[in-house]
Amino acid sequence: MTSLPLIPTSPDAPIGGPARRAAMPPRHLADLDLAGRQALVAELGEPAFRAKQLSNHYFGRLVRDPGLMTDLPAASRDRLADQLMPKLLTPVREMACDDGATRKALWRLHDGSLVESVLMGYRDRITVCISSQAGCGMACPFCATGQAGLTRNLSTAEIVDQAVYLAGVAASGAVAGSPPRLSHVVFMGMGEPLANYSRVIAAVRRLCAPAPEGLGLSQRHITVSTVGLVPAIRRLADEDLSVTLALSLHAPDDDLRDELVPVNQRWKVAEVLDAAWDYAGRTGRRVSIEYAMIRDVNDQPWRADLLGRLLAGRLTHVNLIPLNPTPGSRWDASPKPVEREFVRRLREAGVSTTVRDTRGQEIDGACGQLAAAEVAS
Repeated sequence: MTSLPLIPTSPDAPIGGPARRAAMPPRHLADLDLAGRQALVAELGEPAFRAKQLSNHYFGRLVRDPGLMTDLPAASRDRLADQLMPKLLTPVREMACDDGATRKALWRLHDGSLVESVLMGYRDRITVCISSQAGCGMACPFCATGQAGLTRNLSTAEIVDQAVYLAGVAASGAVAGSPPRLSHVVFMGMGEPLANYSRVIAAVRRLCAPAPEGLGLSQRHITVSTVGLVPAIRRLADEDLSVTLALSLHAPDDDLRDELVPVNQRWKVAEVLDAAWDYAGRTGRRVSIEYAMIRDVNDQPWRADLLGRLLAGRLTHVNLIPLNPTPGSRWDASPKPVEREFVRRLREAGVSTTVRDTRGQEIDGACGQLAAAEVAS
């Protein structure tokens, strides 16, 4: 594990959360589409094309420091920066493992809230895992984020800025052996994305819009996860987007899922899966079923068989996740022989199944480990 330099922040900034009632950050160009930016620039008495210049810097060149935008007149630059490029994320700590291929960033937001995001470099792609909320209100007992509770939703720009920053890290060549361009984004960091629906959808559109309006990613390379907010899943199916829906199922039966995923007490397994199949049918996109393998809890052969029956013949793929350790958890990952038998039974039922790489464990950057905690240097 490599601990990158700690960046000092204000000494009176609170540890672990805001000192006052959470408030949304100031407006940023990433909150607006290009037309909205042009209108705002015109209101400031500047030519509308300045909006395109700013946007080209931010989304095209991945420049977040207005001082480096030297093609803008100095006087205009300061005023435009104040109105369109306020600082949203203050780096607190960056950590790396896997020979630098996995990098976790801890950010302080304008109100003192803390969030994390993770960059993962592979031979053929760069993926970033971004947060949509500070904390999470879903209270899944095996997830460090869920145990921390919810502080607030992130703004569209706070979500997008994580991706832009880490795209800049990739472009710098810092991740050896991986392409220098960010290609995939997964909304699997802190928070329940569909509980911050409008801002997450706006962020998706910004990430996928071509530069200078956005980052120019493929919709098919965006994954939005959910624990199963049924009305929001059905709403997502109406968005005319081609993103992948990842459903955090974790149990095929209501008795256990009520405990592991408390929102199941409102929307049961059958209703959640029905919404997922509707999304697949409307979009033609395969639904990813996320399933954390927890020793002696949800890894029994009969549960594999039940899951196989629920998913057989559907446009889906199961992503088994060896449970990642979190402080104070009473649960552990399933033994490898148990995991292999679970995989065998699902595949025997005709269900495409893989086991997720557990990268980032060493820096608490793997699935379910993001807790945005500060530690002493």
